[in-house]
Amino acid sequence: MSTSEQMAHNMSVFEEGETDPGLGSFAEGLGITFAEAGPERAVATMPIDKGKLQPMGALAGGATVSLLETVASRAAAERTDFATERCFGYDVEIHHRKPGLSGSLTGVADLFQVNGNSQTWSVTAFDDQDDIVSYGTVVTKIVSLERLAQKDAERDAKRTSLGR
Repeated sequence: MSTSEQMAHNMSVFEEGETDPGLGSFAEGLGITFAEAGPERAVATMPIDKGKLQPMGALAGGATVSLLETVASRAAAERTDFATERCFGYDVEIHHRKPGLSGSLTGVADLFQVNGNSQTWSVTAFDDQDDIVSYGTVVTKIVSLERLAQKDAERDAKRTSLGR
């Protein structure tokens, strides 16, 4: 199955209204809920609960990174025509300032720059006291289904030439 076919299949496994291309079961599993989602900004909240804590009792940095990549990806999805394109996150740089300990974390992604089919998002995670927990950038890319098919064909040709 090609990349675009697999992604279309993955998007179709959800029942109507259960989710949308910008969220998905991973984010739902983290309890991420969106307050705002548009082509230039997205805001979502994630509870800090036992399942996301490090053994030392603080929120795992990976959970925070997941929230921030999810808000940027959701905003990128708002810029994507899913009939002809798919969006991907391909670069994440996050800095942690303080631990998340309880309550919830709010992630905000604001469009910083567009360069061709790439978008750079300024992302920030705030705790319930509005203190910055983490901040950084996420870069997303919108790719045409035609380009994905071309890359699949190139990979298949390479595998064939290598006898795989």
